[in-house]
Amino acid sequence: MKMKCLIVDDEHLARKGLEDFVLRTPFLEHVASLSSALEALTFLKSNAVDVVFLDIQMPDMTGVELIQALNRPPQVIFTTAHREFAVDGFNLDATDFLLKPFSYTRFLKAVDKTVLNGIKGSREDKTHIFIKSDGTIVKVQIDHITFVETAKDYVFVHTINERYLTLVSLRQLEQELPDSKFMRVHRSYLVGLQHVKKLEGNLLYVGSQKITISRTLRNEVYQRIVGNNLIGRSSEKDV
Repeated sequence: MKMKCLIVDDEHLARKGLEDFVLRTPFLEHVASLSSALEALTFLKSNAVDVVFLDIQMPDMTGVELIQALNRPPQVIFTTAHREFAVDGFNLDATDFLLKPFSYTRFLKAVDKTVLNGIKGSREDKTHIFIKSDGTIVKVQIDHITFVETAKDYVFVHTINERYLTLVSLRQLEQELPDSKFMRVHRSYLVGLQHVKKLEGNLLYVGSQKITISRTLRNEVYQRIVGNNLIGRSSEKDV
């Protein structure tokens, strides 16, 4: 199965060079080449890709701003002629950073990292994750995670019986945990849907914890949790 690739760069020669590299690589499929991040934002809303080769410095919207605007970005390999932008790229959990001009060998090294990430298995198939907490590697059963919350520079992973402090970002955990079982209900909270006991206004009751729902997400949260399962009062003609 080939990995679908999107190329985003405002320079024609840079796009052409990447296209040639992708076409030379048997396990890659070139889906599209775009000249602006705004075009890519629209494209990615309706098209799924596995990896984006993304320039950072572009007019109108930078590559960094594009990734920040996506709820679930694909794997990203940043490409730029400016070494000073590398920190911004890695802060967004980029798979790799290619400094222009780069060779085909260096390109393949970056692509190999995306393959390794891809063969870890679908997050929907995962039964557990490993996190580093208090200097130890802890195995956490996914079905035991009730919610995840941010607290300044830290993230707390709450389970049925334990609470773990980790430096892994909430965004990283959101990308690792099954989308069918978890939902971001607030910028600070990721909730295990099966552990929700009650919904009251803008509050979710998860175990003994009350979690605030973002106003902009309330309708979406309601649909994910309640959907068509609400049993209402029957009318007289239905009796």
